[in-house]
Amino acid sequence: MEVKIKRIHKDARLPEYAHKGDAGMDLFCCDRYIIQPGERILVSTGLSIELPEGYVSLIWDKSGIAIKKGITTLGGVIEHTYRGEYGVILFNTSKEVYELNKGDKIAQLLIQPIVTAQIEEVDELSDSVRDEGGFGSTGI
Repeated sequence: MEVKIKRIHKDARLPEYAHKGDAGMDLFCCDRYIIQPGERILVSTGLSIELPEGYVSLIWDKSGIAIKKGITTLGGVIEHTYRGEYGVILFNTSKEVYELNKGDKIAQLLIQPIVTAQIEEVDELSDSVRDEGGFGSTGI
């Protein structure tokens, strides 16, 4: 599949797969940011991306900075019709200030096919093994 990427900031770095066969490409920031504890900010990638019709971009956490630094992503669905700059919303869940520099990894970009569901309203749902069990119903 071909994905077109436009660099709109001189310091933007193209997304890249860390390993052959990876699902997610690393996204990089193109500026310097300070994220205070409990703060959320929009981080610039300096890129615009054109996906083929029928695909969506999903932005996910980098597990290393999530567990080690408490930095997580928010609002990570970008439709194939969007042509503006890809920004990543980062949230600092820790009690420490987090500093980002140009070229730092900030998130992962997954490109996936879209499945459009046909919605049918019903009065009852079929039974299942799990039924309404959730939120720890199988144990901790």
